[in-house]
Amino acid sequence: MKKIILAITILFTLIVSTHKAQAQVSVGVNVNIGSQPVWGPVGYDYVEYYYMPDIDVYYYVPRHQYVYLSGSNWVFSLSLPVRYRYYDVYSGYKVVINEPYPYRRAESYRSQYGSYKNNHSQEVIRNSRDSRYYENKGHPEYNNWRKKNGNQGNNGNRGNNRNKNNH
Repeated sequence: MKKIILAITILFTLIVSTHKAQAQVSVGVNVNIGSQPVWGPVGYDYVEYYYMPDIDVYYYVPRHQYVYLSGSNWVFSLSLPVRYRYYDVYSGYKVVINEPYPYRRAESYRSQYGSYKNNHSQEVIRNSRDSRYYENKGHPEYNNWRKKNGNQGNNGNRGNNRNKNNH
């Protein structure tokens, strides 16, 4: 009987500690609001890629790079190619994609989001009055946010604390 009680206790402890560890891993991991460009759409705490159906280009948020097809190769660049010099990233529609290497499934995204071409209905971070976006460089309230938060700059501890308070 003691062995059964001991086994149940160990099993229960393992289950509780595993659940607790999983909960802790998810806290503070998926927040990159301050890294998103001010032309990105509002409403997302975490973004890995934007897909811009108007020009069939991706934007990789962590490295601030555009990803576009040049011939048969995908190119990573800090700027858009010359052929898109007149494209307005603020007004074009952006689809948030949080999966690795979405350009490898470009045909799927073209067909799924092609209907968003010429859609200019998204609010962008620069125009948002939501204070969580003030930490983005380029937002009109960025300097006020920096002064208020001790000049900690982009992506201070604020994002992680906010996420912890939500769970």
